[in-house]
Amino acid sequence: MTKEALPKAMTIAGSDSGGGAGIQADIKTLTSLHVYATSVITSVTSQNTMGVDGIHDIPAEFVGKQIRAVLNDIGSDAIKIGMLSSAAIIKEVANSLSSFPEESRNVVVDPVMISTSGSSLLAADAIQALVNHLLPITYILTPNVPEAEVLLDLAPGSIKSVKDMHEAASKLAKFGPKFILLKGGHLPLKVNDKEQVVDIVYNSLDGSFHEITSDYVNTKNTHGTGCTLSAALAGELAKGVSVEIACENAIRYVKTAIAQSLDNIGNGNGPINHFHPLKWSPYQGKSFVTACKESLPKGLWSDFIDHPFVRGIADGTLPIESFTYYLKQDYLYLQHYARAASLAAYKSNTMNTIGLNAAIVLHITKESHLHLEYCAKFGISKEDVLATPESVFNAAYTRFVLDKGASGDLLDLKAAMLPCLLGYGEIGLKLFNDPATKRDGNPYWDWICQYAAEDYQEAVTTGLAEIEALADDLISTSTARFKDVCKTFEQATRLEIMFWEMGFRLC
Repeated sequence: MTKEALPKAMTIAGSDSGGGAGIQADIKTLTSLHVYATSVITSVTSQNTMGVDGIHDIPAEFVGKQIRAVLNDIGSDAIKIGMLSSAAIIKEVANSLSSFPEESRNVVVDPVMISTSGSSLLAADAIQALVNHLLPITYILTPNVPEAEVLLDLAPGSIKSVKDMHEAASKLAKFGPKFILLKGGHLPLKVNDKEQVVDIVYNSLDGSFHEITSDYVNTKNTHGTGCTLSAALAGELAKGVSVEIACENAIRYVKTAIAQSLDNIGNGNGPINHFHPLKWSPYQGKSFVTACKESLPKGLWSDFIDHPFVRGIADGTLPIESFTYYLKQDYLYLQHYARAASLAAYKSNTMNTIGLNAAIVLHITKESHLHLEYCAKFGISKEDVLATPESVFNAAYTRFVLDKGASGDLLDLKAAMLPCLLGYGEIGLKLFNDPATKRDGNPYWDWICQYAAEDYQEAVTTGLAEIEALADDLISTSTARFKDVCKTFEQATRLEIMFWEMGFRLC
C-alpha cells in the first residue's frame, strides 16, 4: 500500500493504563482496520478493569501543541475525540482544530463522561464547554443513552424506547453536529423474544433517520466499547466511506469484538477483542456470506430476491400458469439439490458435517412433498410433475451445482448452493413481514409461509454456520481462493435469476 493510499486518523483522547479503552483502544482499532493512527494524549489515567482511581490532565497548551505537531506534518483524513476532562482542554482542542479546517472536516466526538465500570470521567464544569465549543465543529456525535440524557439535561432513565431515541437524537443535533449516532447498547429491546440493540443514525442535513439493529451480546467484558466504536467510525470515514455505511461497519466491528471479548484480562469489566480482524482474511471484519453478497455486481442480489416473479407472488398477480410451471420445475430442481446435498455428505470428513448434510437431504424430501401438495391445489398430479420435461434453465443450474461439487471441494459445492438457501430464506421473511404483501385471497400466501417458517429459517441458519466454518478453513488468507468462490456464488445467483425468468417464459 502506497503512502498516498494509506488513510490516516488522529485520536485525541485519554490514556488507559489498562489498555482496553482510550488512546490504546483507538490505536488498536485503527491499526486493525488498516488505518494509520496518530494520537494526542489529553489525560493520563490510573485504571484497570475494576475502575479508575486517578486522572492527571495534560496541560491544555501542550494538548494543542500535540495537535499542531501532527496536523502540520502528517495531516489526517478523520479525527476522533474522546476523553476531554476539563473545560480548558476542550477549548484548546476546539481552538487548535479551527486552524485546520480541511483536516477537521470529519470530526467524530465520543462524549466520554462515565466509564464502563461506572467511574466519572468528565468534570461537571466541562459539559457546558463541550456543548459550546466542541459540538458546533462536530461531524458525528456518538453518545450512548446515559450520555445523551446528561447532554440534554434529562433525568436518568428518561430515554426508554426507540421513539425516545429518535427525539433525543434530533435534539442533540441542535447543538451543531451534522450527524448523531445514538447508541442503544444500554437499552436492549425485546424483539420476537430476542434481545436486540437498536442504534440510531440521525442526519440533521435532511432530517432522516437510519436504524441499525444487531443482536445483544450479554457479557461483562465491554470495557472500551464507546472508544472503539468512535475510533472505528473515524477510521471508516478516513477511508472515504459514507456516514451510514461507516456507522454500520463500525457497529459490526464492535459487535464482533464484543462477541469475541477477551475473558482472561483482569477481574472486572474486561476489554473487547480488537484483534479479531488480524487473521487478515480477504473478507476481514465481516462474515463470509456478507462478503460474498458484497462481491456481487451492484444490484444483482436485488435482481434475484426482488425479481418481478417474486413481486408477483407478493401481490398475487403472478399468472397461475407461470407459477405452476415454476412449481413443476422446482420439484425437479429439488431432486438434483438433494443429490448435491448427498454429495456434500460424501465429501464431508466428520460425522457432524455428514449428519448436517444428511439432515438437509431429509429437509429437501419434506419440501418436495410440500411441493406436490401445493401442486395438487392447482390440479397438478405427481404424475404430471414427473412427466414435465426438464427446462434448459433448470438443467443449466442443477448441473452447474453438481459439477462444482464433483470438480471442487466442499466449499465450492456449498458456494454454488448458497444463493438458493440464502435467497429463499430472505425472500420468505421479507414477503412474510412486508405489510404490502397480499395475504387474504393471495393464491401464493402458503408458498410464502413455507419459506418464512421456523424450520426453513433454522435450516438457513445451520447452513450459513456450516459455510462460515468451511470458509475459515478453506479460504484462510487466500485472496485468490476467495475470489474464485465469489465467482461461483455470482454464477449461481445469475442462474437463480434465470430460474424466475424460466417461469415467465414457460420453457
